[in-house]
Amino acid sequence: MAEVIRKRRNELGMSQAELATAAGVDRRQIRRYEAGEQQPVLSVAVAIAQALGITVNELAGLPSHRVDLSGLWWMSWQTSKDGEEVITVQEVRFTQQDELIHLDTATRGISVEDGGYHWRGELRLWDNEILMGWYVANDGPVRSKGTLYFVLHPHGINMSGRWVGLSYDGKIMTGWGSAARTEEEALELNAKLREDQGVPL
Repeated sequence: MAEVIRKRRNELGMSQAELATAAGVDRRQIRRYEAGEQQPVLSVAVAIAQALGITVNELAGLPSHRVDLSGLWWMSWQTSKDGEEVITVQEVRFTQQDELIHLDTATRGISVEDGGYHWRGELRLWDNEILMGWYVANDGPVRSKGTLYFVLHPHGINMSGRWVGLSYDGKIMTGWGSAARTEEEALELNAKLREDQGVPL
């Protein structure tokens, strides 16, 4: 546990004092825990784990078999405008804590005039295989919001699936979606979905 606390705190760029404040304990206690002189009681261990963004099991040194999807991804979407298919791609930041992943767009993908907008959402990871969640537009006048469903590659390197949601003009729509660490791969995955499984729009 001492090594886990020290390593995770350093990964987050936290000082012992900052961790102590976040966990609601004295800084000297954090020093003792990291030195291996003492072990925290359960309630303090829970507070420390929460402050470090890990589970109590991970704090105790038990291995985690959960894939880590944090970082920047490229997401490609099949949608339509005025009856014509449109394929977009945008950069999205994934921030993961346990099985919950927060999504925030870094780029619009296409211009505002063509229907591009910023959005945020959440995905929940199930059995390191399925991701289910929601998205909602960040831009005030944009009404778009809906659901997301992805199947994760066995090694966590990409994901493919679809979205269902309310379009800018109030219609319920659906389309393929994909995500990968590069723009090219995200677009290739989306093209493969459309080729293999048809156009659901």
